[in-house]
Amino acid sequence: MKKSVTALGMALACMLGTASPAGAQGVWMKGDLHLHSRHSQDSTNNAVGKIISFAESEGFDFLGITDHDNHVDGDTAHHTWADPQWRSDRIVLLYAAEWTTDRGHTNVFSAHPYDQKLLRRMSDERDIKLIGLRKAMGVHMSANHPTNKDHFGFSFDMVDSIEVWNSSNWAKNPPALTVWDDMLKSGRMIAGRGGSDSHHGWPDTPQDRSAKSDERLSNYVGTPTTWVYAKTRDRQGVVDALTQGHAAISANPKDPRVEFSVDLDGDGRDDGMMGDNLRGTGKPVSFRIHLAQCPIPWVQYRVRVIRDGEVFATVPVDASKGEATFTDTPPADKRAYYRLEVEGPQADYAAVPMSAGYSGTMVALSNPIYFNFNPAF
Repeated sequence: MKKSVTALGMALACMLGTASPAGAQGVWMKGDLHLHSRHSQDSTNNAVGKIISFAESEGFDFLGITDHDNHVDGDTAHHTWADPQWRSDRIVLLYAAEWTTDRGHTNVFSAHPYDQKLLRRMSDERDIKLIGLRKAMGVHMSANHPTNKDHFGFSFDMVDSIEVWNSSNWAKNPPALTVWDDMLKSGRMIAGRGGSDSHHGWPDTPQDRSAKSDERLSNYVGTPTTWVYAKTRDRQGVVDALTQGHAAISANPKDPRVEFSVDLDGDGRDDGMMGDNLRGTGKPVSFRIHLAQCPIPWVQYRVRVIRDGEVFATVPVDASKGEATFTDTPPADKRAYYRLEVEGPQADYAAVPMSAGYSGTMVALSNPIYFNFNPAF
């Protein structure tokens, strides 16, 4: 297997965004897709208004406040969504909830109101019925923390994405990457996303201080941050981009956003980005790695290229340049996928000052670029 790695000399490129591949138009948006407010009974002093105000002050673009539905018998629409604080002129707020069942937890994201009670009533149904229900409801379903005690116990054919990075504590997440790779190797095009799973606000009360008084300092909005490349800056744009896998994850909103694209014909123009499914012809292609917004200019990041679940190459990327390429020959007669893992020092996220100590050296993840997958799978 031939490997070629070439650093590109684009000064300060890490500080800039990139043009979208193949002439597509869109905008990068950052947010958190797993959060709990006071409407979840296992949360303390985390009002909807507190969460939104914090996110606005830190420049986030979207939020999925995913309160547990078992505490309110699925009536999320009359709790989180109906909360008078659930509004913002600056942030896209998804209709969302955490479907909390005996077989595991699933986040639901939607651009429109939907019936969470119906999901609760069908929690014990066979997966084939639940797949049909998801399609009929027109919602995005995402498997939460698939390898912890509340592991996802449904068929992965039922979901559009997997939470591969849960909370600022990176050490508990590698098993989720194994599950993700297994699902990708099976031919499923399932996007990867992150979520802080934050439950607690400032330790303002004795109850907060006796529970998890330091969570607001170590794990809160944006640890990790999910980035989506959306065609429109609205609910539908966010949901569509996540479903398509036009998304990446960073440890916090100040860390680099990894962008991953491919040039199929050597003309120097991108023909696809992460999340896209392309045809392999048995000829070499050039892959491009771009790290946007690098806050530490002297850093050399280590980017692991994962091909079909195995490390294919490790590519150094200087923060001052922000780009690198590698070449490979995707097969013409079988499936293949490539994704990226980025390691280096954590950026300072002053609003959540203890988060860097938990994330270690894992800085960012990309979604895969696919070859020869069956999109109708």
